[in-house]
Amino acid sequence: MKLGEIQKLKVCKTVDFGVYLTDEEGGDQRVLLPKKVVPEGTKIGDEVEVFLYKDSDDRLIATTAKPKVTLDQYALLSVKEVTKIGAFLDNGLEKDLFLPYKEMTGRVEAGDEILVRLYIDKSDRLAASMKKIYPLLKKNSPYRADDEVNGRVYEFGHDFGTFVAVDDQYSAMIPKHEDTSHLRVGDVITARVIGVKEDGKLDISIREKGVAQMDADAEKVLGIIKSYAGVLPFTEKASPEIIKRETGLSKNAFKRAVGRLYKERVIDISDGKIRLV
Repeated sequence: MKLGEIQKLKVCKTVDFGVYLTDEEGGDQRVLLPKKVVPEGTKIGDEVEVFLYKDSDDRLIATTAKPKVTLDQYALLSVKEVTKIGAFLDNGLEKDLFLPYKEMTGRVEAGDEILVRLYIDKSDRLAASMKKIYPLLKKNSPYRADDEVNGRVYEFGHDFGTFVAVDDQYSAMIPKHEDTSHLRVGDVITARVIGVKEDGKLDISIREKGVAQMDADAEKVLGIIKSYAGVLPFTEKASPEIIKRETGLSKNAFKRAVGRLYKERVIDISDGKIRLV
């Protein structure tokens, strides 16, 4: 009998409160299928397709209800409640699925929809994890460069970028130089494909293309200069880390924005500082 999986088991005994199932003739291990979920007309010797999990008393139990996610697979589940010990998710069964804090890749709230993987914890119970979704996603998407796609954020890999599941199934990533600080795990975004790797994974961007993005970046930089009382204490020669921290832009995007403002005579650059004209 396999915890967390859908399998066919044979009815070996009937009782007032349900039927007992076994995976082999004369097997010692039996599991209860409660009466309220026993298919009508079921009798000893019949095979029944069930999912095995543990009830609130930690006893193995069967159900004919179909879970939204099975062992070592992932699915999109909604958060029903967040408590001091973790979150509880709707897996389509009577008992909600537990998501421990240590298995979260970001803050979640009731009502959120998030991608999770089903695993067996050290206490031999089923639990959810927001980690290790990356290996389970497909890499054969139909999308190509410049296509517009919709995707769900599932993890922030600060050394690499922001991980996104396009259509909740295809592996994609937003480069680390793009500002994603306004996003949360579970957010659905619209993005543009900027590249397809040899293994089929997608590189995507949430920045607008070309002139429109440059205009937006220039407006952003202008607002930052104004917030510094009209004098930005660094120029485009500053380190990429400083520029990213202060503006949320990559160094190249910052230089293009500064160039646009300088060309329009909105700013002046001198003495290692950028000033409003």
